[in-house]
Amino acid sequence: MEYFLQTPAWASFQRSLGRTVHEQSGPGWRFLAIEEKNPAGKVLYAPYGPVAESLEAFDAALAALVAIARRAGAVFVRIEPVTAGFGADDGDAVLRARGLQPAPSNQQPELSWVVDLAGDFKDVLAAMKSTNRNLYRNIHKKGVTFRSSQDPEEISILLNFLHMTAARNGFKPQSDEYLGSVARSLMPAGVGTLFVAELEGEPIAAALAYDSADTRTYAHAALDDTHRKLSAGIPLLVTLMADAKEKGLQHVDLWGVAPEDEPDHKWAGFTAFKKSFGGREISYPGTWDLPVNKLRYGAYQLARKLRDKLR
Repeated sequence: MEYFLQTPAWASFQRSLGRTVHEQSGPGWRFLAIEEKNPAGKVLYAPYGPVAESLEAFDAALAALVAIARRAGAVFVRIEPVTAGFGADDGDAVLRARGLQPAPSNQQPELSWVVDLAGDFKDVLAAMKSTNRNLYRNIHKKGVTFRSSQDPEEISILLNFLHMTAARNGFKPQSDEYLGSVARSLMPAGVGTLFVAELEGEPIAAALAYDSADTRTYAHAALDDTHRKLSAGIPLLVTLMADAKEKGLQHVDLWGVAPEDEPDHKWAGFTAFKKSFGGREISYPGTWDLPVNKLRYGAYQLARKLRDKLR
């Protein structure tokens, strides 16, 4: 799988926000790393990176990241090595042996749910819950239709539904400004697509997806409360998958899920929804830090611990 957060399109989007992005590659490795600020100072962050074909290649990528961090004056390098020549089970030992330590929290999901699109799409449908298949095949009888758009102005459809969902569930979505920037950068470039469900020509649900060379990532979705009983979000996601299959993509990444042994996890509801489409779980090593300025990083860690203790 090619992870969207390590693609040139994501680099272009980050640069459109005024951020400094470093892209580098060598034999069997590559990375996209973003300069960020946190209480420690400057951080060099490689989301779901670096990407490496072997442990030797991973070491080369890590050395290149450290060299950039030193030149940029970063306090530490933050990585999420999902493809780095070792498995998630081996990650802890491999990373600690190289001086890395777990970040205070994971920045990207440690578990993801992926639907593979190999074979005929009827096989993808067969792996889903029967309810999902039936909705996809029959919802048109209720006057619901689906379309896709790469017009960034239409992001307002999704934003409207996200506001409704946030008010109902009491969570804070990403800002309109941020998602508007995402739309303006990615949709005209053909790597961001908005999928819309409509009832008699009026939008009732929307989902935004990002494409890499082989994977479509299901990034944001919401629906109109007024028409919840139609469950349009289910056939909308199947439509998104079918479109990915038609475009020759190999996977649909439904993004973060809760651990199976945590039924009260805040993502439990989303997780049950995602797993109803078939697929498999992928486990990642998580987010790790490599101190470059050890004194300042140590002070940062101490300050965090004191703050947590006071809380």
